[in-house]
Amino acid sequence: MGNCLSGVVPTSINRVFSNAKSESSKAESPSKKEEQEQEKETKEGNRYELPSNPKEVEHLRRHSATNHLIAFTFEEMRKVTKNFRHDSVLGGGGFGRVYKGFIDGEIREGLQPIQVAVKVHDGDNSFQGHREWLAEVIFLGQLSHPNLVKLVGYCCENEHRMLIYEFMPGGSVESHLFSRVLLPLPWSTRMRIALGAAKGLAFLHEAEKPVIYRDFKTSNILLDEDFNAKLSDFGLAKAGPVGDKSHVSTRIMGTYGYAAPEYIMTGHLTAMSDVYSYGVVLLELLTGRKSLDKSRPVREQTLADWAVPLLPQKKKVLGIVDPRLDGDYPVKAVHKTAMLAYHCLNRNPKARPLMRDIVASLEPLQAPPTTEVLKTAEA
Repeated sequence: MGNCLSGVVPTSINRVFSNAKSESSKAESPSKKEEQEQEKETKEGNRYELPSNPKEVEHLRRHSATNHLIAFTFEEMRKVTKNFRHDSVLGGGGFGRVYKGFIDGEIREGLQPIQVAVKVHDGDNSFQGHREWLAEVIFLGQLSHPNLVKLVGYCCENEHRMLIYEFMPGGSVESHLFSRVLLPLPWSTRMRIALGAAKGLAFLHEAEKPVIYRDFKTSNILLDEDFNAKLSDFGLAKAGPVGDKSHVSTRIMGTYGYAAPEYIMTGHLTAMSDVYSYGVVLLELLTGRKSLDKSRPVREQTLADWAVPLLPQKKKVLGIVDPRLDGDYPVKAVHKTAMLAYHCLNRNPKARPLMRDIVASLEPLQAPPTTEVLKTAEA
């Protein structure tokens, strides 16, 4: 299954993965005790200076690094992205832009030719921005699995912070699922994506040092040329609880519509928080609706709240299946998928299934690739 986390992760690294402002405007505040713990953790975290050059990054990585990462210079990144040309932009977000590039021996002697995606943390020199950049370097520098995007290297030079990943030609699941231009994803492809993403989460949860992904959503699931799913963007990932601890206490972060209700209310983060988010993504694959859609009637705006009561009802659930599938799906598989989502979205986190059990439930629902899948890929 790839490399698990090994060795002891320094406490300074653990501090790097927490204490950020909430991205959810509707998140409820933790209890007074939790707030005090988080304030204390923030103050402790600020005592540590974050690395400012490759030597310091590798020094921090030395305790847990299992994957070789290339420390690129800013000048090399200019060449890789053709001077960050506008027509090389793949997309972007709050962190900055992502550029398509190509690395070979002309960039640096001995490098194998490979297409890459370069995520540029544009002008964000804040403590939080640097911390999220570093979290990706640390986690993807010690994790390796077919369903995780491979981190090739990074750039840490002066104010420049970049991450260089393998290029994923299929783009994000979000871009396909909600596109008005691309062909709708066939049912078999949706199940392939659901299984691959589940395997990625299961690997993180069962690593030697468990990892909670914390920001599982369709925009963070990328696709290769065969529509195999890989998890990307580990900026909010956090080391899971160890020993007799049941959860990790942290500031509430993530994306509204995907975040588990108990995490929003308490700040208590567990692997079951990821399972809830997975249930929301499964709903999106099933219905073709976004997790949060303000353009819909009030009762239908939050996908989970609207769909959960309908999932156990065999007749009604067929009425919420993505209409773009035009009825081309196996009814029994839809019912089983709906019930799996229903269990993932249980309000009681202890009643949710483990990710390895979700993988076991999805494997029998897989179908061999069809010509329809190939047509979608060509589009």
